[in-house]
Amino acid sequence: MKKIILSILTLALPAAIWAQPLDRSIRPKPGPAPEVKIGSSENFTLPNGLKVFVVENHKLPTISCDIVFDIKPGLEKDEAGYKQMLSELLLTGTKTRTNDQLNEQIDFIGANIAASSEGISGGSLTKHEDKLFDLMSDITMNAVFKQDELDKIKTRTLSGLETQKNDPDAMLSNVTSALDYGPAHPYGEVVTDETVKNVKLKSCEDYYNTYFRPNVAYMAIVGDITVKQAKSLVEKYFGKWQKSNVPTTTYGHYDAPDMTRVAFVPREASVQSVINVTYPIDLKPGNDDVIKARVTNTILGGGSQGRLFLDLREKHGWTYGAYSSIRDDDQVGNFTAYAKCRNAVTDSSVGAILDEMKRLQNEKVNDSDLQNSIAYMSGNFAISLEDPARIAQFAINIERYHMPKDYYADYLKNMSKVSVDDVQFIARKYIKPANANIIVVGSKDEAGKLSKYGDVSYYDNYGNPIKVSTMAAAPSNVSADDVVKKYINAIGGEKAISDIKDIKTVSKGEIHQGPQTIQLTITEMKKVPGKWKQTVEAMGMVVQKEVLNGDKGYQEAQGQKADLTGDELEGAKQEADFQADLHPEKYGIKRTIKGMEKVNGSDAYVIEEVDAKGKKSTEYYDVQSGFLVKKTEMEETPQGSFAKTQELSDYKEVPGSGGYKVPYTVKESEGPQAVTVQVESVEINKNIPDTEFN
Repeated sequence: MKKIILSILTLALPAAIWAQPLDRSIRPKPGPAPEVKIGSSENFTLPNGLKVFVVENHKLPTISCDIVFDIKPGLEKDEAGYKQMLSELLLTGTKTRTNDQLNEQIDFIGANIAASSEGISGGSLTKHEDKLFDLMSDITMNAVFKQDELDKIKTRTLSGLETQKNDPDAMLSNVTSALDYGPAHPYGEVVTDETVKNVKLKSCEDYYNTYFRPNVAYMAIVGDITVKQAKSLVEKYFGKWQKSNVPTTTYGHYDAPDMTRVAFVPREASVQSVINVTYPIDLKPGNDDVIKARVTNTILGGGSQGRLFLDLREKHGWTYGAYSSIRDDDQVGNFTAYAKCRNAVTDSSVGAILDEMKRLQNEKVNDSDLQNSIAYMSGNFAISLEDPARIAQFAINIERYHMPKDYYADYLKNMSKVSVDDVQFIARKYIKPANANIIVVGSKDEAGKLSKYGDVSYYDNYGNPIKVSTMAAAPSNVSADDVVKKYINAIGGEKAISDIKDIKTVSKGEIHQGPQTIQLTITEMKKVPGKWKQTVEAMGMVVQKEVLNGDKGYQEAQGQKADLTGDELEGAKQEADFQADLHPEKYGIKRTIKGMEKVNGSDAYVIEEVDAKGKKSTEYYDVQSGFLVKKTEMEETPQGSFAKTQELSDYKEVPGSGGYKVPYTVKESEGPQAVTVQVESVEINKNIPDTEFN
């Protein structure tokens, strides 16, 4: 079954400037920190404890409202994922509005409302402010959760997890969470298929009823509104919100590991590795070290001017980018250095990251580099102040984290005071190359080279320790031809295959795009000699079609039609040939047995297949059954190289076929995309009309 496709500013300088002598050995001294006026906010607190911050901005007739909960909830444990599901569940209806009514009323005023387990936000034109607050308060106080809606969300979540299983960045994120924090901290809980299936409606309801309380909430109102108007609206719509005792969970203290450890996550057919050098740090918001740490991180890897980027990309050309972050957090912070590189330079990239971390500890930075970084950060900070919502967030941060009242007003002044000694002090305190988790997702062939940095342990995409199967030698008396012959016999034999004159297969699958589930119908037809057609239908229309009729063919998608040529045409011809496995020499295919590996717990022969143009793929044949159970190959696209994997299972005999068997379940992934299709019907020798292939 084929893959389912789813200005440069020019300044005119006076000539007199060029007439003046310029001593380039003297660098200009940095000027004083720029004066930045932080916009003002006003605040008030309702009797129920809701703290409200208002920033007036009358430039546009719009208003926004954000509610943030200051909470430390309990662990999700074996129901990890239910907090994420609240983002959708909260918007599925209330005690006074059905799902449809809620959506219709939000759309009618052109509002946008979003929700999560940590808050609710909304915005609209000022003339609709009353309705906006009505809707937001209803969701905040009167949300109703229904089992059928939760079931839909769980289905979409499971589909998303299926895609993430082969997404290197998602895999890296999971393992980073698991190793930096572990399951006893909410940052370390990893959502899996099983935890999603375990999610109960009551857990969602209990969380909502426990933590959505005004006495732990901060509200920011920004826009074309006065404080008096805002207070009236808040009192009207949130004054009856009942406060309650909200429990607080203590998660413990987290430190960097005692020594550097290497965690490797094997990803089949990877052509590149993704790398995190990471560990937890104790850095709270408002701490005197925060501004110094941000300057230090900017020098190390805070952008394209950072040392990591300049070394790994500009100097060596190993990656498109390399970056780092030093994150402060009221629970536990984190240091991370990240890069994505070619397989062959995985170990070199890790070494370069560690070297730059050590260099920042051991060598004081050049004052010019320091001042450039401060200037870069100062500009970004000043630009950020153009957003009125940022002013409201500053006010909330000061209140929430007990920061000095002038923290943001003095931000640039304090940044300008950061010295080269400060940078080295921060590097030695928070940047720890000898106490890091080195996490790599990539081809397991690269794992051994990382042992120079520490003992290598292997993990699955959820952060669970695993044993990596190594390829064992195949029996000396078994050849690639033997394996393929057994496969041919397993699916019915040469006669059953030769007797097929035409075949039609209809399969069903689905993909999820946000809250939307799209059903797919894939229909494939083949007929001798050399006729083949595949269509993909979604939302009642054909979204993709590919047709071969002898030596000519075409493909059609999104209203565009193009002839099949070159490799695409040759590939379609092979796809149309029922008997391609019986005469591989016709297509210049050569097979070599490489050994044996485990596939889904069972032994499988590993066969390398090379076509006439040298393109390689790897096929896995179950030792016991003989069936082809897996195939991997590299797909070259305009976006780069991607590993394509097919897993085939549930082989069944086609009725009336004389013993011919096909896999009724095919799971296919390419890069971060994945889809599983189930065969619904197979018809053989029903005399498919030739007109189907026009």
